[in-house]
Amino acid sequence: MSQMIYLDNSATSFPKPEAVYDFMREFYCEHGVSPGRSGFDASIQTEEMVFETRRMLMELLNGDGDPNRLTFSYNASDSLNMIIQGLAEKGDHVVTTMLEHNSVLRPLHHLMLDGTIETTHVPFDARGYVDPDDIKKAIRKHTKMVVVNHSSNIIGTVQPVGEIGKICKEAGVLFVVDGCQSAGITEVDMQAMGIDVFVFTGHKCLMGPTGIGGSYVMEGIPVRMTRFGGTGVRSAQLTHLEEFPYRLECGTLNLLGVAGLHAGVKWIRQQGMQQLHRHEIALWDKLRKGLQQIENVTVYCAENTKNQNPVLSFNINGVEAGEVGTMLDVDYDIASRTGLQCAPMVH
Repeated sequence: MSQMIYLDNSATSFPKPEAVYDFMREFYCEHGVSPGRSGFDASIQTEEMVFETRRMLMELLNGDGDPNRLTFSYNASDSLNMIIQGLAEKGDHVVTTMLEHNSVLRPLHHLMLDGTIETTHVPFDARGYVDPDDIKKAIRKHTKMVVVNHSSNIIGTVQPVGEIGKICKEAGVLFVVDGCQSAGITEVDMQAMGIDVFVFTGHKCLMGPTGIGGSYVMEGIPVRMTRFGGTGVRSAQLTHLEEFPYRLECGTLNLLGVAGLHAGVKWIRQQGMQQLHRHEIALWDKLRKGLQQIENVTVYCAENTKNQNPVLSFNINGVEAGEVGTMLDVDYDIASRTGLQCAPMVH
């Protein structure tokens, strides 16, 4: 394992910083109790850590100032289901792109199959970017929201979400951003970019463990509740609580996941997000240039390092991708990702 060259960080970052492993173990050993459910010291201290994690993530995304609007879930797919299904109504039209992950494509497709919504998929250009004007042209009178992948998990291109957000505001359309590949490595400013809902996962660039993700919902965005259950608050009330964070959270949180995310965000702040991006994109650029010099290797949508995250896709002409991945693994101990990678429209 120590000799493995790990190139599957787009799926899950590995290994995590030692500070993440250390904090998860230490915190869970001392404070592995339900947060906010009881009045004893350990429970109160646990809730303080959870709230501080909400606050740090809100600041990282520049939300509108209320940490409780940062809610946790299992992962981004979980949150995107809650957001998309909680916003879409009968007769709505939704604009999205062909860069999307199945965590966006499938919820939208099922709503379309149910006859709830219509969907338009905007293409991307040969360089891997969506033209904001194409988004603007796709918006109709009954368009409810635009859902855009901030950075592709296949080609790493960072989309012009600020320009798209401005278009959405002018049209009175909600703007939802899938930030799985951007949170923790790319600057996100929800207020400046006009983002109404930002969805993230913890196990990629935020350096947390698997099984934790969430979203930040700006004030006034009408997300309906789609889940109901325990909150530890006003338990005699049979209807689920409407205020955040309970509106999108029910049941006991993945406390160990929140603790790992807490440590991951702290580590990112200490290292400096821009410095981390510069280091990773330098490695990406070295790999890109090396592959482009090899005959019969095709590298996709990687002209330069501008508006780019360190995700690289390539093929070897005449060799099936799965075979390449097997040879890299077995012969060279290089872990890579092959196949459609949950984003079939990109391919």
